[in-house]
Amino acid sequence: MAVQNSLQITRSGTGGYDDDGRAKRTGTLWSAVAHIITAIIGAGVLSLAWSTSQLGWIAGPVCLLFCAIVTYVSSFLLSDCYRTLDPVTGKRNYSYMDAVRVYLGNKRTWLAGSLQYLSLYGVSTAYVITTATCLRAILKSNCYHKEGHQAPCKYGDAVYMMLFGLVQVIMSFIPDLHNMAWVSIVAAIMSFTYSSIGLGLGITTVIENGRIMGSLTGVPASNIADKLWLVFQGIGDIAFAYPYTVILLEIQDTLESPPPENKTMKKASMIAILITTFFYLCCGCFGYAAFGNQTPGNLLTGFGFYEPYWLIDFANACIVLHLVGGYQIYSQPIYGAVDRWCSKRYPNSGFVNNFYQLKLPRLPAFQLNMFRICFRTAYVVSTTGLAILFPYFNQVIGVLGALGFWPLAIYFPVEMYFVQRKVEAWSRKWIVLRTFSFICFLVSLLGLIGSLEGIISEKLS
Repeated sequence: MAVQNSLQITRSGTGGYDDDGRAKRTGTLWSAVAHIITAIIGAGVLSLAWSTSQLGWIAGPVCLLFCAIVTYVSSFLLSDCYRTLDPVTGKRNYSYMDAVRVYLGNKRTWLAGSLQYLSLYGVSTAYVITTATCLRAILKSNCYHKEGHQAPCKYGDAVYMMLFGLVQVIMSFIPDLHNMAWVSIVAAIMSFTYSSIGLGLGITTVIENGRIMGSLTGVPASNIADKLWLVFQGIGDIAFAYPYTVILLEIQDTLESPPPENKTMKKASMIAILITTFFYLCCGCFGYAAFGNQTPGNLLTGFGFYEPYWLIDFANACIVLHLVGGYQIYSQPIYGAVDRWCSKRYPNSGFVNNFYQLKLPRLPAFQLNMFRICFRTAYVVSTTGLAILFPYFNQVIGVLGALGFWPLAIYFPVEMYFVQRKVEAWSRKWIVLRTFSFICFLVSLLGLIGSLEGIISEKLS
């Protein structure tokens, strides 16, 4: 293994190799935009109308814009940490964990790693829940069209979750994020399609109603405590809808250089966040304007819309296709980390390190590794099983958003930026970023409290 590594280093920066001896990267600005949009526009977009309805016409849009700004600031800080010491010529950090280890040391690496992988695992679980909800919504839509809107059209979740899990086991044979540009492009197209359909249906409903529904304070509750729980949960849902910092450095590691990766990543982040914020504001605000206090928890599966039923079916099918790719975008960093750790821990194990070529008729040859098959299958099975146990869409989304929002999207990027740029304590920049971090911590804490209360209430009811 050491001999092989030394051979690679001697070829660094030449031919098909990069400056560190690894295979040359070919990612571009637009492939990065596709990866980011695939990561951001997912399960969260469907809950934004509900979140806006809980917060009202003032706090709802303000919270959406606040999270967009926070996400861009976070991505701006983190993209400069891709290379150590110098953001253009320094040593590359291939993942979020690598960057934390280099800048902040091993102790905080364990904390960051635990939170990152918990967040990624949780998002994968949320995607299983969402996919089953969408497949069930297609069946319900057809049933309501045939039997009437009051028909008792009820379908279970577990079968569709298991079907999605089976698809993901097959998709997990994709080696790594570098081989997934086509998956992200398809997923990004799907996300635009279903977001546009949801937006169009919301606008149409507003026009049909002849007025804008909703109020400045949002959906009323029976008492102040219940209202606060719902507001906190709405904040958690919005927080989940934006940050992608847990996989930002993995995406940045796919970009070709020159131009410098940090400059390309900042442009990609700006483009992707502008696009997603426009869609988020439109979906959240028009969904609330269409349904007011009756806004469903999931815009396209909660049956605020019944007709045209074929369009509802198509939108939900687009969501499913997007989530097939989105699941992999969030799972590949875990797969990569486990592969690297096991290869380093067991360098002489054939089970871990040997690859076998498989050629099927009319398909290109691909390589199989027994360890990858076993681990990735077990991973998919575990996320599917957890989704079957806790199929609560809005509450799960809120918990995941709150858990990852402050530590992963704010705290660690800010701390790494301080080290990278040698920011002095109590300087103006230090005070501004510390204040920014504390405000985001409060938002994250409120979202976590509200969403946990929601899960407990659902489980006990």
